[in-house]
Amino acid sequence: MTVEIRYLGPGDEHVFGRIAPDVFDHAVERATLAHYLGTPGHHLIVALANGEIVGQLAAVVHRHPDLRPTELYIDEVGVTPALQRQGVAGRLLEAAFALGRELGCAEAWVGTEPDNLPAQALYERRSLPVEPFVMYVFRL
Repeated sequence: MTVEIRYLGPGDEHVFGRIAPDVFDHAVERATLAHYLGTPGHHLIVALANGEIVGQLAAVVHRHPDLRPTELYIDEVGVTPALQRQGVAGRLLEAAFALGRELGCAEAWVGTEPDNLPAQALYERRSLPVEPFVMYVFRL
């Protein structure tokens, strides 16, 4: 099976006609999707097989007001279970890194849950040493 990695932008909502199971955490809502694709600094890269989305990576460019380097924050990576451990997520990451370099980002970063060992293995193969991180979530 051939898997194509494709960057999506405004007007690419039609690509979402078929989505494999568990690529996204929740159902994709068309209006939210259109808003995401049209928002500067938001980036979506998908893996397609036979016209179906089988993987996705969502990222946001984070620019700081001080002299810290511009970063590519990788918000989410998802691959349908049937194609996990076949290099799809790695290809999505490499495409995101190339996009980040093209956009002038000096670094990219991603976090994952402590019990998500497959994700940790994927990221550790490409990362500098792991940094300790504590995350707080606030309801708005």
